[in-house]
This record gives sequence, structure tokens and C-alpha cells, in this order.
Amino acid sequence: MINRRRFLQVSGAAVVAGSTLAGCGDGGTAGGGAKASGDLKLPTYKPFAGLQPDLPGAESGLEPGFLRFPANATASVKAPPLKNAVTALTETFATPPPPMGSNPMWQALNQALGAELKLTIGTDPGYPEKFATLLASDSLPDLMWLPPNQGIPNIGPMLEAKFQDLTKYLSGDAVLEYPNLAALKPASWRTAVVNGKIWGAPIPSTPFGQVMMGNPRTWEKVGGLQSANAEEFFAKCKELSNGTNYALEPAIINMLHMFGEWFGAPNGWRVNADRSLTHLYETENYRAAVEYAAKLWAAKVFYPDLNLADATPKTVNGQIAAQVVVGPRATADFRALDPTLFVDTLIPFGHDGKAKPVYDMGYGTVGFTPFKQTDEGRIRELLALMDYLSAPFGTKEYLQKNFGVEGQQYQLDAQKNPVLTKAGTQQAPGLVSALTIMTSPESVIFNPAFPDDTRKIHATEQKLLEFAMRNPTAGTYSDTSSKVGPKLTAAFRDTIVDIVTGRQKIGAYDEALKRWKSGGGDKMRGEFAAVLPAGVPVTGS
Repeated sequence: MINRRRFLQVSGAAVVAGSTLAGCGDGGTAGGGAKASGDLKLPTYKPFAGLQPDLPGAESGLEPGFLRFPANATASVKAPPLKNAVTALTETFATPPPPMGSNPMWQALNQALGAELKLTIGTDPGYPEKFATLLASDSLPDLMWLPPNQGIPNIGPMLEAKFQDLTKYLSGDAVLEYPNLAALKPASWRTAVVNGKIWGAPIPSTPFGQVMMGNPRTWEKVGGLQSANAEEFFAKCKELSNGTNYALEPAIINMLHMFGEWFGAPNGWRVNADRSLTHLYETENYRAAVEYAAKLWAAKVFYPDLNLADATPKTVNGQIAAQVVVGPRATADFRALDPTLFVDTLIPFGHDGKAKPVYDMGYGTVGFTPFKQTDEGRIRELLALMDYLSAPFGTKEYLQKNFGVEGQQYQLDAQKNPVLTKAGTQQAPGLVSALTIMTSPESVIFNPAFPDDTRKIHATEQKLLEFAMRNPTAGTYSDTSSKVGPKLTAAFRDTIVDIVTGRQKIGAYDEALKRWKSGGGDKMRGEFAAVLPAGVPVTGS
């Protein structure tokens, strides 16, 4: 229910083509924060035992798959969490919901919670400004969602000054008092750690990053989407492009992200043997991918309108053969337009058919939600609320949060899967988006109308994991990245687009890189290197 294009940017599931946007975790400052975060005992991980997926997940990142919604949903909490109203700031990537006073689904949720959950719901653009305004006021809401990559600066000092240290309530076995929070994985919790302290409940998202998806009906004309090397892919693209139909969508940076994987470019940063860092933009791998993209553009295989907002309808009707999407589960976007269409996901290949490709895993969370400073009783009440709203897929609380009340906002289909009613489609999307951005369980694969899609996506994830590379700085913090990273990235990408489209020569790459380095890239490198966890491996060649 979240707009996938926008969620892609926020989640880090598509921190693409060398974005320097960082998470808000582990490192803090270089003055001891890294060691403190490394020494911290993360919350004890205890998976929810009440459900058995049809297709198992794995610690590697493989998501569990459910072919239907579990029958007889179990309760994951013992009692309503609230006795007092709670205020919260969050964001929605759907149309804002009807306000609480005229939204029966919101009212039913409040009844289940035991008191009113009063949400201030921001939209994009503008969330960082709304966050800053509330932060500067004398009355903070009880909860404020902190995004990982919207440029909010000075995270460490801000948390210390304004928010509640939750370490003693969540570190180690203390979290077991809140079973749904204990069911969040250690990798998720690391993103909520700054200066050796836990500051909130993390919001997990799919750990998978961007993929290229293609309409199989289009690609069958050239032997299918899968390719053995870059030259074969180029030839197929050229054959499919005729001035009316085009092989590739015009989102050049996203496409370049895919090409970079084939040329072995690192996921954000490369960890060298001496523990120093080399940024994606500094590698010959990425530069080679840029030259390859320029070759494709010159061959007129990209859809020519760079301002195309959404390629999905054109991919469905065959005018565009392939596009880049948020991750393997995005097949549902195409099913929504054509229920008969299951799109193919391209598995990365070595550019020359010999080199090992990489697959960039995503960030895996969409930030965390800290509490304003308060007394112990209120802290525990807020933790109980977060525990309720983090209830795993298949529980009664998950149904309440995501679908509302049976017979009102949803009904069960023939396979006993929840399906929104007409009222639900009006009341749910904006509200569920806002709640999901603020709190979430670990992700699963679930396609109730097309259970075979779940099997196929699960199999695709296993193939992608063979080449998986994680951004080594994910879960660490660079203040320079937070402050100027988005601006530096945008400027560099502008040059890249100019090179690919022929407006500038490849020599402009070197000048753009110098500006990136002097404008803050070198400083980011130092800050990330200073807090790089010892367990992060050297990047393979």
C-alpha cells in the first residue's frame, strides 16, 4: 500500500548507483561511539513461534513465503497496550487517510489499542521540514519516525538531547518482555543504535535491492530476458527497439545500477584489505558501466522521454520491454494492471560472461522510531504499543493494523485471505502506509490471489542471494553523508546522465568525481571508515 517508487527511495531497498545516503545506526561519532556501539548487547532474537511459513526464510536474507493467510490468526499480545493517548509523527506514501474522526478503521484500531493513537502524518516532499519544526517546538510528540535517508542532520547530538535512551529496556534479554520486538532480527536493530545506545524500534523492510524486470511476452522474441553477457544483452535490446517500442525505461540511474552489478561495482563502498574504503564512483567498474550505458543510449534502446513518471503501464503493454523496480516482490505491480502477466526478473551476469557479478542487497530497514524523554511508566506503555504494532504477519494484531475489522474494512475470499472491501480501500491505504513506516514486523512474501507467484519470487530470491553484496556502511552513521550526501549524489548523477545521453564526454566523469570528493566525499569516507564494524568483511574482487 506504499507507493513503490517512493518507498524504493526511502527504504534503501533502492539506494542506487552509489548513493551516499547512510543509515542512522552503529557509529555515532568517531569519539568513542563506534566502540560503544560495537560493545552493545543487541536485543535477544527470538522468532515468533506461532506461525509456520509454507516456504522457509533464512538468515541470509531469504524471506519466508506464505501461500495463504494463516487460518485462525493467533494473538501475539495479552492485553491492549495503552491506557493513555499517544501522539506520533510519521509519513505516508499513499494518499493521506480520512482523519481519525471520520475513519472507522482508525477508530477500531484505537479501540483495540485501548486509547487514541493520534498521528501527525507527513507527506513527501516536506517530511524533514515537518520533523525539524516539531523538533524545535516545546512539545514533541511521544514518537517521531526517523528516516534513514532524508537528510536529517546531527543525529547523535539530537538523540542525546531530545530523545529517550531505551537500552536498558531492550538490550539483551530485556526485550523478551516485548515478544514482537524480540522477533526483529539483529540486523534490523543495528540501525537503531547510535553512540552505543538503542534509541527506538527499527522498521524492517525487504532486504533485497533493485532488480530489472521484463515482460516475458516481449522478450520471447529475442530468446528471453536472461543473458550470458553484456554484449548479448545489448544485441537483444537493439533488436527490440524500433523507434516506437524500446527495450529499456528511461530511468538511467536505475538502469546504470543494474549494469554496475554486471561489471562488479561495489554496493556503495568497497572495503579494501587495509580496511580503507573506496566509493562506488571511484571504481573502474562503475566507470565501465557508465560507458556501457552510453553505448546503449546511442543505440536508441532507451525510451526517449526522461521525464516518464512510471514505466509500468508501458512495460505491461509491450512499448517498454524492461524496467528497474524496488525488488523481486514488485511483480504485484504488474499483476495489478494485467492479472495474466508474471514478469521475469533478470539474474545478474558477468559483463564478459566470465567475471562474477554482484547483486546489491538493500538497506533492510526504513529507519527507527525514537521516544521523547519521559518517565519509566510511560516508556513501558510506549514499548507495549510498538510491540503491538510490530506484530508478525498472520497474527490478529497484524490483521487489525493492516486490514481493520472483518465485515467492515475487509472480508475473506474463498481461500480465507483478507481482501479489502470498498470501505477498506477508502480508509486503509494512507493509514496503513503511515503505520507501516513507523512500525513493522520482518517482511514476508505473500500474494494471496497468485500463490504460485510466491513460489517463483522465493526461488528468485535464492538465485539473487548467490551474488549478494551488502553495503558495508549500512547501519553506520556519517554526519557529512546525512548533511551533504544527497546534494553530492544529485550533482554527480546529473553529470552521469549528461555523459550517458551524449551531452558531455566521458572526461567529465573525472571532474565530477573531483567535485564529489572535495565537496564531502573524502570526509564521508573517513567518517565511515572510523566506525566500520570489525566484522564487515573485505569486499571480494
